[in-house]
Amino acid sequence: MCHSLNKYSKTLTQDPTQPATQAMFYGIGFKKEDFDKAQIGIASMGYDGNTCNMHLNSLAEIVKSGVNRENLMGLMFHTIGISDGMTNGTDGMRYSLISRDIIADSIETVCAGQYYDGLITVPGCDKNMPGSLIAMARLDRPSIMVYGGSITPGRYKGQDLNIISAFEALGNKIAGKISDEDFQGVIENSCPSAGACGGMYTANTMASAIEALGMSLPYSSSYPALSREKKEECEFAGHYIRILLEKDIKPSDIMTAKAFENALRLIMILGGSTNAVLHFIAIAKAIGHPLTIDDFQKMSDKTPLLADLKPSGKYLMDDLHKVGGVPAVMKYLLDLGFLHGECLTVTGKTLAENLEHVTSIIDRDQNIIKRIEEPIKESGHIRILYGNLAEKGCVAKITGKEGESFNGQAVVFNGEKEFIKGIEENKIKEGNVVVIKNEGPKGAPGMPEMLKPTSALMGSGLGKNVALITDGRFSGGTHGFVVGHITPEAFLGGLIGLVQDGDLIEIDAVNNTINLMVSEEEIELRKKAFVQRDFKVKKGILYKYAKSVADASEGCVTDQ
Repeated sequence: MCHSLNKYSKTLTQDPTQPATQAMFYGIGFKKEDFDKAQIGIASMGYDGNTCNMHLNSLAEIVKSGVNRENLMGLMFHTIGISDGMTNGTDGMRYSLISRDIIADSIETVCAGQYYDGLITVPGCDKNMPGSLIAMARLDRPSIMVYGGSITPGRYKGQDLNIISAFEALGNKIAGKISDEDFQGVIENSCPSAGACGGMYTANTMASAIEALGMSLPYSSSYPALSREKKEECEFAGHYIRILLEKDIKPSDIMTAKAFENALRLIMILGGSTNAVLHFIAIAKAIGHPLTIDDFQKMSDKTPLLADLKPSGKYLMDDLHKVGGVPAVMKYLLDLGFLHGECLTVTGKTLAENLEHVTSIIDRDQNIIKRIEEPIKESGHIRILYGNLAEKGCVAKITGKEGESFNGQAVVFNGEKEFIKGIEENKIKEGNVVVIKNEGPKGAPGMPEMLKPTSALMGSGLGKNVALITDGRFSGGTHGFVVGHITPEAFLGGLIGLVQDGDLIEIDAVNNTINLMVSEEEIELRKKAFVQRDFKVKKGILYKYAKSVADASEGCVTDQ
């Protein structure tokens, strides 16, 4: 083998002054001929406690076998995960966004410290994927992401179920719309097997957009978690990592400005999660590309929403897989001139070459993706709003079904738990703007998702008649008239923390504004009375995160 493939690992395997290192390689099973082989780190985010991740270690073993068949040395290691679905609505959710940076740091640490020549990651849940990509960008060595795949739909009394069904069942129960028996039936049947949450929620949003970015193999985002195709993808990953090594194709060659445009375009087309704004800004920063929240607005302005996918639509990723998956969608976009086909991908080929023999989604018998002439919404669903409530911006998710403006009186809650108590006590009325404050990256800390509140609103029947704004963030499963990532956050004196019950709030998702409609004099009085409180925590990872994290408009990065 050409030694150029092992240009990093030879620091340990070829240096005669490193006998103890080489002795340990023999100890883990190396033969003499293995010391000339390139080493590939295989990072599994598998763990038993989450349906999104429970199968990933077995997939990583298949990846390792495929790598070894290519006369490379696959060396598996593990990193953490936090289940968004399980921790939502609890204090544990504060650790979710933090886990993205821990994942990135740990993968970078292992691969750099162990001198691996390439990297394959096997992620499942939401923060696993941006964590993987941030690490790949920092290392800038041949890398591939193999997505763990989506869960199949659950079934109960003839209805398809998914994780959001379970969340919204709580609102139905509070409103007296569901029996105790059916409430339990939904819970028991919503998640029938391994795989990430099945709609166009954050996991599938990130997986799809990363495929469009060029950092995963074709169909990676679409293959179901337990499918034969997913196992075959894992086997083929070794073949493609060898191609990347031979051609010395690195993440910086793939994650270009045009590639990020491809990713953002697909997010808008598919109606993807607002979490993608945070994550792609962070990924872009790691690779050295100056992506901002305003770039999302620019893409939204020129991109229609075409996908009838949950949470606001009808279909799941499993349905899209059956009619050609994400490559079939990208083929249609390429035909429309919406993608940069010349962008390089982890196959060693361009995006256009990968799609050369793919049949466009529009030429298939399906109702999931609409024609460009008949969009669900003529512009994108992600809107970046500014105003006195969000001087540094915020992110709205407006599919058009909610309307495009909302004016109402504020009903204010100091955190998510206070909100749940408020909805149980019927404090929220039609026409209100619900304000949940002190849930930002520093104030919570950790910027938890407000999926439990939005699901409770939907389940209770209020979801279509109120708006919700927060300095926290939203799950990809959230729908309704919602605005998150409000910056500056309440903890730092942002105006969202100074809103009072009964104040009028105006939100305009056409002109992209969000304002508290009280006098400037009153605002100044409230600002003068503001006293910044101490961090909620005084030690541990939450404390370190609160001290170091940037605001949401900068992607909540911790390596400023």
